[in-house]
This record gives sequence, structure tokens and C-alpha cells, in this order.
Amino acid sequence: MTINVKREGAIWTVQINRPEARNAVNPETATLLFETFHEFEENSEAVVAIFTGNETAFCAGFDLKAAAEGMNVDWMRKHDIPEDWSDPKTQRLPGPMGPSRLQLSKPVIAAIEGPAVAGGMELALWSDIRIASRSAFFGIYCRRWGVPLIDGGTVRLPGVVGQGVATDLVLTGRKVEAEEALQIGLVNRLCEPGNAYEAAREYAENLLRFPRGCMLSDFSSVRPSGGTLAQALKREWESAGLILGEGAAGASRFASGKGRGGNFGDI
Repeated sequence: MTINVKREGAIWTVQINRPEARNAVNPETATLLFETFHEFEENSEAVVAIFTGNETAFCAGFDLKAAAEGMNVDWMRKHDIPEDWSDPKTQRLPGPMGPSRLQLSKPVIAAIEGPAVAGGMELALWSDIRIASRSAFFGIYCRRWGVPLIDGGTVRLPGVVGQGVATDLVLTGRKVEAEEALQIGLVNRLCEPGNAYEAAREYAENLLRFPRGCMLSDFSSVRPSGGTLAQALKREWESAGLILGEGAAGASRFASGKGRGGNFGDI
């Protein structure tokens, strides 16, 4: 399995389990993540989820090796957004990274070690709370490969860090270290390396001390309406066609060995 799921009553842990690819998401993983978070939403006992990655990475984005082999018209059609899609709360639609088009009624806490970049940063932004180790880092690295943000990154990022900072991160694709991420509001809390899951677990357990109905009601009200989110995600998806051109070429360069070890001088 490319994900591990631990169901412990009110607290679920969903872990991406592809350490050989720094927990990059391939199609199988995306499907499993969507199905698991859908199950979490439907489970009456589950209240809060912890979303993390195996070993030393949260998620390095979509697996560009898989993308180099499978970025085609059929792949695009599989993830197209129907014209009548208007509410991600009730009309549950998978995104290319899996759960990115879901709007759950329960909080998800991202426990982040190492990279949360490209689509991995979008999954972190999809989560409601981000707890990161001081060794974590972020960045829209897909900018370097001609792959657009299509999993809600352009929609959620401005609401988290503000329009000006979001514009900078989107245009440059630069690396954001953990300390800066805390300063700009990209993460909520920092912890020592190796402790992100434990810190997220403590956060989740503290949430369970509160009356749940009131907490979840306020949680629902503090976020954008489902209709507003759906319209924004539809607008973002309009750029998805670039994947068949610039994105496919960039994925092929990555698959050939370019950009490894963070070296982007010749990509």
C-alpha cells in the first residue's frame, strides 16, 4: 500500500508511504488518499485527522516520473471538473493529488517533516492546520518544470499568507524554510525535527476536549462557502491544459535526471 491509515476512534492518521520517492503522489496514491478522506468524513466516530508522510518527507508533489509516462488527454479528462459541480462539501470530486477538491466538515492537521513542495505544498494548504518541524521546507517547485498549480494552491495560498506573499511564492517557486513559513503564516506551529507527528497528535487530542458540535459548527463557518471554493477551483483548473505541453516536457526532464538534489541550475 502506498498509504498507511491508523483509525483510533476520534483520531485518524493518514500517512503517505512512498519514501523511495520522498512521498511523491502517483495515481494509485491519489486514489487511496481521496477514498480514505471520504471514509473519514463519513465515519461518525472520527473527529480529526492527522495527515503526514512516511520517514523524512511530507510530500514532494506529484510523481513526475509517473507524470512523464501518463500526462495525456485521458488523464486530463479523468480529473476534469463538471460544469454543474458547485459544492465540494456535498459533491465529492477527486483532484489530481487526491483529496484536494474535498471540503470536509472535520479538521485535518498536517504534520510536516522535510519537503512539502509543489503538489505536496497544495496538500499542506488543503489541510486546516500545519505543524512543521524546523527541518521542513516549502515551495512551488512545479514552477521550475512548467507544471501549474491545479490542486487548489492558487485558491488557498492567498487566504493563508495574504495576496502579496502568495504572489511572490507563486511567481518565483522559491524555497521557504520553516522559520519563514512560520513568520508568514504558512505554518501554525514549529517543533523540533522528528517531532511533527507527536506535536500534531497533542494538538488533535486537545481539540477533543471541547464540545464537538460547537467546535465543528464554528469550524465550518470560518471557511469559504462551498460554492465560492468550487468556482475558484474551476477557474484554477483552466490552466490544466498546460500540463500537456510545458508540464509534460518538464516531467520528462525530471525523469531524465535533471533537478536532483535541489540543483536547478540546468533544468
